[in-house]
Amino acid sequence: MRRERAVEQAVRIIRERYAEPLGLDDIARAVLVSKFHLLRIFTEITGVTPGRFLSAVRISEAKRLLQQSDLAVACISSMVGYSSTGSFTSRFTSSVGIPPTQYRHLSRGKGEFTFRSPGGDRTGPERCRLGGVARARAEPLSPVYIGSFDGPILQGHPSSWTSTRHPGPFVLDHVPHGTCYLHATMLAVHEHPLEAVLLTATLGPVHIGPYAGIEAELVLRPRAWWHPPVLFAVPGLEILTERPHPGIKRIPSGFK
Repeated sequence: MRRERAVEQAVRIIRERYAEPLGLDDIARAVLVSKFHLLRIFTEITGVTPGRFLSAVRISEAKRLLQQSDLAVACISSMVGYSSTGSFTSRFTSSVGIPPTQYRHLSRGKGEFTFRSPGGDRTGPERCRLGGVARARAEPLSPVYIGSFDGPILQGHPSSWTSTRHPGPFVLDHVPHGTCYLHATMLAVHEHPLEAVLLTATLGPVHIGPYAGIEAELVLRPRAWWHPPVLFAVPGLEILTERPHPGIKRIPSGFK
């Protein structure tokens, strides 16, 4: 429990002080543990290093500001801790999948973002089909979106991508051989008929090969304090998350 309290405090510091030039030494001093101990227990509990968590929080906060304000991209870049607008734009685009200005339009219902996984690329690595099932004890407000990514944070571009209308069986085609993480996400009614929450699931690292024989099970649950923010602009979901089903109240989900 002491380890968990230290990590929870570190996460709180990151979420409150993300705009500062915050380093591992600063966080470790604030929670009164050595930086080596913090690095180990933080990674064990959250699945990522403090530095990667901090970067995810900064991009997540930038998404919120793009959605809810008319501030210039350069201003938002500075507000979330970047000294260079170019570096911010590059990191945002690689994490979210689209540039900041396009994301602003998308989150306000202007334009659309559709992603096609590179299944038709015959020149890339060997690929295979991966089957599984997504489970959720909640009433869906959106399809279930499922993809294979290269890390434990839902960011970047998926190597394979699909969606199903409801929780249940799914198939990912053309998943490249190697190591990946499977992510699933869905907007749902959870615990109360007038509250909407984002559910997510992560499985990994998963080793994909010609004889892997994997049947993946993804159990979608509400976001917890130790989960890094969702960064990838899930096609068709960003606008739903900001403007849920009529009569449904949005509650904090860790998704921004």
